[in-house]
Amino acid sequence: MAKHWIATSWGSPDGWEFVDHEPPSPGPGEVTVRVRAVGVNPADAKHVAGPRDGVQLPVPIGYEISGVITAVGPDTVIGSGPVEVGDEVLAFRIRGGYAEEVTIPAEKTFHKPGALSHPEAANLLLAGTTATQMLAVTGAETHETVLLHGASGAVGVSVLQQAALRGIRVIGTASRARFDEVRRFGGEPIEYGDGLAERVREVADGPIAAALDAVGTDEAVDVSLELVADRSRIVTIVAAARAQAEGFQWVVGSQPESTRFRDEVRAGLIDLAARGLLVVPVARTYPLAQAQEALRFLATGHPGGKIALVP
Repeated sequence: MAKHWIATSWGSPDGWEFVDHEPPSPGPGEVTVRVRAVGVNPADAKHVAGPRDGVQLPVPIGYEISGVITAVGPDTVIGSGPVEVGDEVLAFRIRGGYAEEVTIPAEKTFHKPGALSHPEAANLLLAGTTATQMLAVTGAETHETVLLHGASGAVGVSVLQQAALRGIRVIGTASRARFDEVRRFGGEPIEYGDGLAERVREVADGPIAAALDAVGTDEAVDVSLELVADRSRIVTIVAAARAQAEGFQWVVGSQPESTRFRDEVRAGLIDLAARGLLVVPVARTYPLAQAQEALRFLATGHPGGKIALVP
């Protein structure tokens, strides 16, 4: 018997329950994974904060994991090819990852790069695919300068690395305490706060081609609108209401086009990580039983890197 976290009522993680469950034996197109690490993301709590169409309680929590294959369904291959019991894997866009063991669709599962620990692998794809899509929808190109709000956060750090690989210059907002982290991944840090637009102009010394918002503050949106004339080249992953009201882009993983795009880029991101070209800074790990505490820490907004739960 394994244990997993479920939301039995809508609301904060404080109402979740850590209960016994028996993962079903995998059928065709499925695998069972003994979880070694779970990625912790804001969406884990956000998506059960209130009722959603088509979602019924109880809801198993967690979208990405890393672990070891314990069973393989008949005639089954995973997203990266043939698989055997004992193989180390990661999986993304699953349901119920906050678990000791879970049976999941094989196509969402990939061999784990040896270069990544389990906590790193469990945090690679949600932030990584989001970052890839933000760069894609804004059309950011080599030698252009873009503005990134929230450059030291999980999505921001992935944006910085992917942009650097493409020769895109990134000016990234952060607190002064996080400047070294932004520089570490190839960005040019700038402090948010009063006068941000003017500071960006001074550092850029030229046009800002696009703006990517990973924080959702009014300041981030206002400065993006002021500095980027073409609203199709502004994207947010947080400020949906402002995007809809003012005609710039908002992307979220539940949008069908986002789902298709993010599924398509998973293998490429895993390959970058395998070659050491994409790293995942992990700030803390918590025992799986302390998931609520981990999410309270994440909610402070200053985790300093990714968080993983370790069964």
